[in-house]
Amino acid sequence: MADTFNYRIDHHGSLVRPAGLTDPGGDPTALDDAVKEAVALQRRVRSTVVTDGDFPWEDFRGAVLGSVSGFRRTGDTGSDGLSRWVAESPPKADGPLVADRAARLAELTVIAPKVSLPSPAYLAATTFDPALAGSGGPASARELGEALAEIIHAEIGLLVARGVRLIQVDNPLLLGHIAAEPATAGALTFEDTLAVDALAVRLDERPEGVRIGVCPGWRAPDAVNRARAERLYGDLPADRWILPYDQGTAAELDLLRALPEDRDACLGVVDATTPELEEIDTVLARIDAGAEIKDIEDMALSPSRGFADVATRPLLGAEDQRRKLVLVETLARYCWGNEF
Repeated sequence: MADTFNYRIDHHGSLVRPAGLTDPGGDPTALDDAVKEAVALQRRVRSTVVTDGDFPWEDFRGAVLGSVSGFRRTGDTGSDGLSRWVAESPPKADGPLVADRAARLAELTVIAPKVSLPSPAYLAATTFDPALAGSGGPASARELGEALAEIIHAEIGLLVARGVRLIQVDNPLLLGHIAAEPATAGALTFEDTLAVDALAVRLDERPEGVRIGVCPGWRAPDAVNRARAERLYGDLPADRWILPYDQGTAAELDLLRALPEDRDACLGVVDATTPELEEIDTVLARIDAGAEIKDIEDMALSPSRGFADVATRPLLGAEDQRRKLVLVETLARYCWGNEF
């Protein structure tokens, strides 16, 4: 796609919070100051996207769970380490989820901000509780997902109307669905997952330069079911796929190989979970292998995942994060020179 270069140096959105900013309900002035510094950091490392670091949220689900009624925290922790929430009544948005914050973020930078949202299928798969279906809760995970898809679709439309040009929808369960041996992936079937997320990301009309991206997970499966991967890409009308590409496995290449020609690929070439810097020649060799499959002009680079998808559990320290972001920028210049 002709304007991929506008977003060539990408990242998932979440950044390491400053000390004392792990409580999303804390001092709003401290939050504003931290976001300003995060924007300055992203400009210093020459990122072509700017986010608020997801600082307002407890974790990557917070844009919805923190703004939509109908969910209750249980006090338990899931196998993924996230606090468990359940849908005890139909979800209802009382106003914009993140659009107001995105507008304030836009005031801090000349670059149109990037916003990340959890996918409705992911939330439905992980918060539906059949025990609550007869006592006011959603009747099925599919019903819950469709209600959430309506909310998130409306939010995406509002974000685009307010000038956001890059929106990432995160569903870390998707890669489990397309594994050669599919993993148990919550309360939604693969078919229902595709139908629900498609409702959210489909935009019939969009201004020039708008990209809707989907991140299907942070680590490729051991092996990919090619037919399922092709169906994933075919059924979800996303322009951009943010794919794991930091391990050098055959499955990572298979994920890229199944991608339709008319979709952008953002390759997560730098491991966001380890402080050691990758060897530039090793990463460039992986990118060259991908370029034999996909036109490099339709690619972008990023870390493999967010640096702090949970506020209290950053994956790296702030300095290691900076070094990783600088490495992504360096790799992009090796690939494309100064054409962004």
